[in-house]
Amino acid sequence: MMHTHMNHTGFAALEVVVAIIAATALFLYPLAMFISNGKHSKWKASRYIWWFLGIILAASALIGPLAERSHYDFNAHMAGHLLLGMLAPLLIVFSRPMTLLMRTLPNQSAKRVSRLLNSRYVTLLTRPIVAATLNIGGLYLIYMTELFTLMHMSSWLYALVHLHVFLAGYLFTISILYIDITTHRYSFLHRGIVLILALGFHKVLSKLIYASPPEGIPETEGEAGAMLMYYGGDIIDLMIIILLCHQWYKSTAQKSRKARPA
Repeated sequence: MMHTHMNHTGFAALEVVVAIIAATALFLYPLAMFISNGKHSKWKASRYIWWFLGIILAASALIGPLAERSHYDFNAHMAGHLLLGMLAPLLIVFSRPMTLLMRTLPNQSAKRVSRLLNSRYVTLLTRPIVAATLNIGGLYLIYMTELFTLMHMSSWLYALVHLHVFLAGYLFTISILYIDITTHRYSFLHRGIVLILALGFHKVLSKLIYASPPEGIPETEGEAGAMLMYYGGDIIDLMIIILLCHQWYKSTAQKSRKARPA
């Protein structure tokens, strides 16, 4: 059995906090839609579906049956990380939360947020190579060091690691796909190269886990979890690749039309 020294009280408290945050997020988005619609053109209600699914999937990695099972089942743990760090961020990006926020805030507050988004710190974090390093590098720290074992013994460390997984996954997604507000743009070629490198390192990590699972994980369970990481990650990666290529194609087609003589 994995992680026999868990602080069950701490993890129960964490579940309550996550449930409150998720419920608040699900309430605030339609409230922001209502406020935004009073000042601007109507916000597409279908985007709330992406927000709802993204929040629910992210929360499921920390509360509920999957989260409970992840403490002793490496396959469940890996499924939770795929949802939290890859699929949920992608769905949330489609809901365009930053665009909605800017439409909802008063002018002065929107200008402050705009200055923050254009700050050196945020610009650095959203560089594709930096976002990819934070995302993939964080996973190497989790699975190639004692951090995997330690985080299941401490609720605050467990929360911190999972917060990083989600935020790093979100940063990586918005650095590759320009769907929501983007203050600093990089070429499709640049983002494509970073994406390929990130996918390569992700696959290498899954193979390393397959060959040598984290401490306390049975070999067969580690192999199964690594395969889930490898092939499950492939499915989500393929979505990102298709979306990036579609955006690239549309951009090239638009430039070609503008370049044609009247």
